[in-house]
Amino acid sequence: MNWNWDVAKDFLPELGDGLLITLEATALGSVLAFALGLVWALAFRSPSRFVRWPVSAVVEFTRNTPLLVQLFFFFYVLPTWDIKFSALTTGVIALGLHYSTYTAEVYRAGIDGVPVGQWEAATALSLSRGRTWTAVILPQAIRRVVPALGNYVIAMLKDSPMLALIGVVDMLQKARAEGSSSFNYIEPFTMVGIAFILIAYPASLLMRALERRLGH
Repeated sequence: MNWNWDVAKDFLPELGDGLLITLEATALGSVLAFALGLVWALAFRSPSRFVRWPVSAVVEFTRNTPLLVQLFFFFYVLPTWDIKFSALTTGVIALGLHYSTYTAEVYRAGIDGVPVGQWEAATALSLSRGRTWTAVILPQAIRRVVPALGNYVIAMLKDSPMLALIGVVDMLQKARAEGSSSFNYIEPFTMVGIAFILIAYPASLLMRALERRLGH
């Protein structure tokens, strides 16, 4: 089986278009995962069990079901209840919700890692509960967990090809379309794999360096 440079050259613009969709889905999914994860983490510390228990149930259920099942549920089941989103929006919601359950644990670990003295100092200064969280606890907690959050962004990037299964025209979908039309599969799929490596591997190295830097 020989590599066809003409096929690779023709597929390059399609790869670029698919890459933009992949990055968009990953970026938006990450923002949603970070925001929801923080909500879940704060809810875990609520003094009311009527807040803690439902949130814990949602988080555990989401974490223990496959992302693909959730993706299909949002795309195929919700429309039967007249809840419809575009394929890309559905993919972003599925990625964000699924990974929010993991980022919630990351945030919780960061919050638990803030020294007790910081809470006591905030109390001594008569800071309100809200001010204590926003000005004292969260800035320190988030700084501690940035590398772990970055690792989940990379994980979302690598899971983003699942979105092709609901019709999102990302890199994988572009490669499948190219293979179906030209009957040349090795070039497009190899280029997609290389694209993921070129993005994910340097990002992984950056997260490791950041983790070492923040650990000192």
